[in-house]
Amino acid sequence: MTRNPRRIETNAIVTFLLSRTVSICSIGVLARAAGAAVLLAGFCHPAFADFRLCNNTGSRVGVSIGYKDADGWTTEGWWNIAGRSCETLLRGSLVARYYYIYAVDYDRGGEWSGHAFMCSRDKEFTIRGIDNCLARGFDRTGFFEVDTGQQRSWTVQLTDTAEQTPDRPLPSRTPVTPRQPAANPPAAESPKR
Repeated sequence: MTRNPRRIETNAIVTFLLSRTVSICSIGVLARAAGAAVLLAGFCHPAFADFRLCNNTGSRVGVSIGYKDADGWTTEGWWNIAGRSCETLLRGSLVARYYYIYAVDYDRGGEWSGHAFMCSRDKEFTIRGIDNCLARGFDRTGFFEVDTGQQRSWTVQLTDTAEQTPDRPLPSRTPVTPRQPAANPPAAESPKR
């Protein structure tokens, strides 16, 4: 699969460059827009105590999740989510602050990934533990981190960059020069413990 620059947006207004946009919002969180408080309910789903993922692309995507509960680290997959639909990945109140997502675009290729490495496999799976993935016969996959801020419920929105409507007019069509990677890139991140 080809990797493209991506952007991850969170309700904390933190932006990272990646090949797709992942907009993450917490149910009932207030945001400031043009100096006024705005309830994000129009952009999120009703207040269920769940971890949900909405696929706002036109493609089918496969999604896996990683999280730490009282028994340790677990990764689970795959949820096959049709374009323009949502799925509940975990039911009930969230037990952790940080969750990790890896998703694949089945129709157009590409992926949503990150630097938190966990175990996965090509077929349906539930894997306990994140160490020694290859030695245990699993794939070692980079998941991106979702900081829920310890909310009871959370919704992640996968959005194709090409399908976004800009909030303001686009600047002139001057090409953007990508930032050159550091000579010594940092080591891969470990999930928050």
